[in-house]
Amino acid sequence: MSFDYNTQRKRMALPEYGRNVQKMIEHIKSIEDPEERNRAARTIIQIMGNLNPNLRDVADFKHKLWDHLMIIANFDLDIDSPYPAPDILKLVEKPNRVPYNTGEIRYMHYGRIVELMIESAIGMEEGEEKEYLITLILNQMKKDYLTWNKGLVSDEVLIRDMELISKGRLKVGENIKILEARDLVSQQRPKQQGRFQGRQQDKHQNRSGKQMGKKKYKNSH
Repeated sequence: MSFDYNTQRKRMALPEYGRNVQKMIEHIKSIEDPEERNRAARTIIQIMGNLNPNLRDVADFKHKLWDHLMIIANFDLDIDSPYPAPDILKLVEKPNRVPYNTGEIRYMHYGRIVELMIESAIGMEEGEEKEYLITLILNQMKKDYLTWNKGLVSDEVLIRDMELISKGRLKVGENIKILEARDLVSQQRPKQQGRFQGRQQDKHQNRSGKQMGKKKYKNSH
């Protein structure tokens, strides 16, 4: 007895349409009559649209379906498509390299985002907006510090670290206000009702309901 495994079958270009759609597309390649082949292709397009209704939210989804038809057919299908076939070179070309800064981060617990924010603040003109940004950066630094370190941190340490990261180009004024640690922690960890707490509350409600029922029963007599 021979078994037919998916791993032994031909690789599917677009698995989301399934193997039956791929078999139908392979079948219409053998149809000699051009009109019948085009009619069969339009039928397959309708089936593909029903299998992927999410494509209807995409702009020009019909064009997308005809492109997928040609991709599944490996661009070897002679039909009268209402749209030009997609460029096969664009499908196989490698994406552009995403630039990534591999430089060292001096304070890992603050991260690179804080360093970029400090650089942006350095280039700003003196005024309320710059002070507001410095306040946000210091509070974010304190939040990051509390996230990665168990101990508390003083505001003087944060101000010193900011001056070191900025290489002395950013000065903290007297109007800068840093939030307390308890305020930052409460923003990070909103209170959630645990399972045990919910069960205890349900038990209390059930008990109080039973007691009220007993009282009503006694009063009725």
